[in-house]
Amino acid sequence: MELPRIESLVHGVQAAFEAGGVLSLAQTHFSPRAGQTEMALAVAETIEQGGGLVVEAGTGVGKTFSYLVPALLSGERVLVSTATKALQDQLFARDLPRLVQALALPVRTALLKGRASYLCLHRMELARQDAAAHDAAVARVLARVETWSQGTVSGDLAELPGLDERSPVIPLVTSTRENCLGSPCPRFRDCHVHRARREALAADVVVINHHLFFADQAVRDSGMAELLPSVRVVVFDEAHQLNETGVQFMGKQASTAQLLDFSRDVMAAGLQFARGLADWLGVAGALDRAGRDLRLAAGRAPAGSRLRWTSEVPDGVDPGEWHAAMQQVVGACRAALAALDTVSEIAPDFVRLHGRAVQLMERMDGFSQPCAADAVRWVDVAGALRLVEAPLDIAGPMRSLWQLPAGEPEPEAEASAWDEPDAAAVLSQGKPRAWIFTSATLGDDASLRWFTEPCGLQDARILRVESPFDYASQAAFHVPLELPKPSDPSHSAALAAWVGSAVSVLGGRTLVLTTTLKALRTIGDALQARFAADSGIEVLVQGQWPKRRLMERFREGASEGRAGCVLVASATFWEGFDVPGEALQLVVIDKLPFPPPGDPLVEARSQRLEQAKRSAFRYFSLPEAAIALKQGAGRLIRSETDRGVLVVADTRLVEMGYGKRLLSALPPMRRLHTAQEFDAALRALTTPSTTAPTWP
Repeated sequence: MELPRIESLVHGVQAAFEAGGVLSLAQTHFSPRAGQTEMALAVAETIEQGGGLVVEAGTGVGKTFSYLVPALLSGERVLVSTATKALQDQLFARDLPRLVQALALPVRTALLKGRASYLCLHRMELARQDAAAHDAAVARVLARVETWSQGTVSGDLAELPGLDERSPVIPLVTSTRENCLGSPCPRFRDCHVHRARREALAADVVVINHHLFFADQAVRDSGMAELLPSVRVVVFDEAHQLNETGVQFMGKQASTAQLLDFSRDVMAAGLQFARGLADWLGVAGALDRAGRDLRLAAGRAPAGSRLRWTSEVPDGVDPGEWHAAMQQVVGACRAALAALDTVSEIAPDFVRLHGRAVQLMERMDGFSQPCAADAVRWVDVAGALRLVEAPLDIAGPMRSLWQLPAGEPEPEAEASAWDEPDAAAVLSQGKPRAWIFTSATLGDDASLRWFTEPCGLQDARILRVESPFDYASQAAFHVPLELPKPSDPSHSAALAAWVGSAVSVLGGRTLVLTTTLKALRTIGDALQARFAADSGIEVLVQGQWPKRRLMERFREGASEGRAGCVLVASATFWEGFDVPGEALQLVVIDKLPFPPPGDPLVEARSQRLEQAKRSAFRYFSLPEAAIALKQGAGRLIRSETDRGVLVVADTRLVEMGYGKRLLSALPPMRRLHTAQEFDAALRALTTPSTTAPTWP
């Protein structure tokens, strides 16, 4: 430890966050916040000393500046990983440039996303060969992409206005790890992915996302595998998603979507480069049928469900049909291999397709073997079928990645895909790597056990920084006791009617968060039926518009003569949805967000706890519900002048003993005990807000 340098960085960070410091140049109306400074100093100390720091920073702390300022002032190469591409774009386009300018540092920054975010010029040229391109709507979007491609520098599809993230054109014009040709590609010199990676390798600060971090750590053939060994400071923002994201990449997967993509690519390449040299229609057709028949073998399970797979075949699936479908997949891949062998020297596309066929066969074979120990296997059912085998958490490999000071495996430990043979170069100055993990929601106890345990971070330094917001005066919460019990089939319909009455008073400004898609549809349909087009209230329902468009319209609210908005949403809208101001003043959560008991991963984690003589409800279900509830409630108050009411339409919160623990996870809002108190608070929200809001 070099104390003079520690003091230098700490003092520099302290000065930056003082009144009149450099941050006043980067942030309008900047004023020092004790919590923000406390976090920044802890980050500075960790950067200098190395090791791990876990920071739960409440809403409004300003955690982005708290980690960026010491990271930039340290002079170290820095990797910042975010939960979403949207947050990546915000950091890179807004926060980083402002700070770099204010600090007057000669810092090079770079933005690096996964392949699916960048235009692939080679695949765009092949896209017209795809059957989907014959659809008029697809052809129009493809034409827009082709026109945009002539002027873009980055190739980042986020630059293309109005491009729906669900568009069928995106997989036609982007590459995957499986279908990318690499350096033999005829457009490699102009490749946007390759250019982005070159810029990242030359940058001082690189902004990535969690998916890219884990994908490249698992594969080690691109991007992060080259970046991480030369980086001393790694920051994970929105770190609460780390475990669930990492689990996706640390097991094995195969899907019917991969088969259908492979079928289309075989057809396109065959007709483009080797027409007449093989029966490409027959080969592609066999692959297509194999994928669709495997999907049919799963039966009539509803989309969005997960089938347990604890025995030879998934639950509820006919063994004969399942094995026959799996064999059909292998047979179709073998036929494709035979055809590709005859044309492998004609174009690099065929070499890559050959490798994909082999990989598909190996993956299918892996799922015919027993499930690995301490892992769980299931089938995701949607339009496509996804076969998944995953570990229960990321503790093991994460611990081996950062815990050891020399970056070497522990004595007698098995080699890991995460081991870094060249990590010693990072530590040549005698300091271990610094890992910073931060989010507004990381646990409901002092040790943040919900986050640290599954991530293997029990030995990290823990810091909890409270929100600076005055929740007692800015917000209130209410549990409507007159509604049916959450287990009552009429609960969603009754809640929709109740919300409708509240919305009529507010004129919109309401976010309804549901715990299930069924509730989302029931409540959304009822509210849309109640508020017709001429009612002055617009009801938005997740799934009916692209997510970005839903968020933009909701934030507009009742502006410029437009109707006030109600948004009924689930899943991703529980977190990362930021609506400061009067566009959102009522958040309604339909039920306590306990993890679904029938989910295979939930069951496996619960069983592991029970086997260790620990209560699954106390140590898993209850903390999961507390975290999710905290995230949903966090949508309400986003600035010092916001006002609003949180409604949890689940009487268990105040009637069950465990409700006290869930209540303690919520911000310290004032409780509205009666319907009359709620009505009064709701009507108070219709009056203009002030910087010192008051409540009746």
